[in-house]
Amino acid sequence: MSVELNPAPPIQRQLSAAPCDIARRTQVDARIPALVPGFDAPFFQAGLAGYSDGAMRLVARTHGAPFCITEALLDRTLLLGGKGRRKEDPDLIASEVGLGDVDDNKVASLDDHPVAGQVMGTHPDQMAAAALLLVKMGYDVVDVNLACPVKKIRCSSRGGHFLREPQQAIEVLKAVRQAVPPTIPCTVKLRRSWDDAPEMAHAFECIFDKAYEIGYAWATVHGRTVVQKYEGYAKWEVLRDLVRRRSDRLVFGSGDIWCANDIFAMLDFCGVHAVSVARGCIGNPWIFREARDMMAGHAPRKPTLSEQRQALLAHCSFAEVIHGERSAGRRMRKFGIKFSAHHPRREDVRAAFIECETMAQWRSVIERMYPVDG
Repeated sequence: MSVELNPAPPIQRQLSAAPCDIARRTQVDARIPALVPGFDAPFFQAGLAGYSDGAMRLVARTHGAPFCITEALLDRTLLLGGKGRRKEDPDLIASEVGLGDVDDNKVASLDDHPVAGQVMGTHPDQMAAAALLLVKMGYDVVDVNLACPVKKIRCSSRGGHFLREPQQAIEVLKAVRQAVPPTIPCTVKLRRSWDDAPEMAHAFECIFDKAYEIGYAWATVHGRTVVQKYEGYAKWEVLRDLVRRRSDRLVFGSGDIWCANDIFAMLDFCGVHAVSVARGCIGNPWIFREARDMMAGHAPRKPTLSEQRQALLAHCSFAEVIHGERSAGRRMRKFGIKFSAHHPRREDVRAAFIECETMAQWRSVIERMYPVDG
C-alpha cells in the first residue's frame, strides 16, 4: 500500500496556548515510566510498516526518542523463524552493529530499549505464542496491532479487520494478555473505527473498553478509520471526546504528526497522554530532540549539515548490518528522500539519493553533499 509521506495543508485548531508554551508546561504522566522505565517523555516512535526497523529505531534513540515500536510482525512468520526473529531482535541488533555488550549498552543508552514488539495475526493461540516469543526475545512491551489498513491484511482477517469483528478481537486480546507474564505490559494499537457507520463506532468502543478490563496498559488510537487508510485528515476531535469520556485511562494519540509543534498541539487539543510519531519522523529523527528542547524551554535546534551527515552515515551502517549490503542500498532510498528535505540543496540531494543502489554510492553522495566541515 502506498503511504503518503507529505503533509496535507494544516488544519487550524484552537489550542490553549502556543505550542512552545504548551511544551514548557508539559510533563510525562507518572504512570508511563512506572509501567515502562525509560519512557520519560510524552511522545515516541511508532511502528510503521516498511520503515521502523532496527536501523531507524537506533538512529531515533540517539536523537531523543524515549520509546520505539517495531513494525507489525506477523505471528506465523515469527513462529516459523522468518522476519522478526533475527532482523528485529533488539539485543542482537545492538551487538551486531557494534554497540558492544548488551548490559553496557543499556547503561550508555545505546541500546534499543525500551521497545515494544508489535504482533499481528488472526488466531488467538498463534497470537499468544508469538507474543510469548517476543517476551523471550527481550521486548519490554507487547503491542497488539488491530489497526493496519493494508488490503491483504484485511483479506487475511487481521489488523484493522478486527474492528468489524469485536468479539474476535477481544478473544485475541485475551489470549495475548494471558500468555504474557504480568510484569510485561501489553498495549493495543487501534484505528478509531472501521468506517464512519454508527455500528462500527460502537464496535470500536467495545474493543477499547474491554482491552482495559483485560489488563492492557494503554491503547494508541489513530484518528483515521481503517477505510481511510492514510487519506484525508485524522479526526482529533474523536480522540478528544474519547479521552474526556475515559479520563481514568492512559490513551495515546496518533495521526497527522509532522513536526514537534504537532506533538504538543495534539497533547493540548486531545488530552492524550502521549503522542505516536510515525510518518513525521521518517528521515527526521531530530523531531524528538526538538520536542525535548521545547519542553526544556529552548528553541528547537534544527540539524546542521554535520549532524545530518552523522545521522545518515549511522543509518546506512545500521541498515547494512541488519539487512545486508544489497538490500540496504535499496531500502535507504525511501529514507534518503526524507533526509534530503533538511539540506539547503534539497532537490539536488534528493535526485542523487534516488540514483543510489549500493552502499558505496550512498556513502559517496553523503561525502559529496554533506562535507565534514559543513
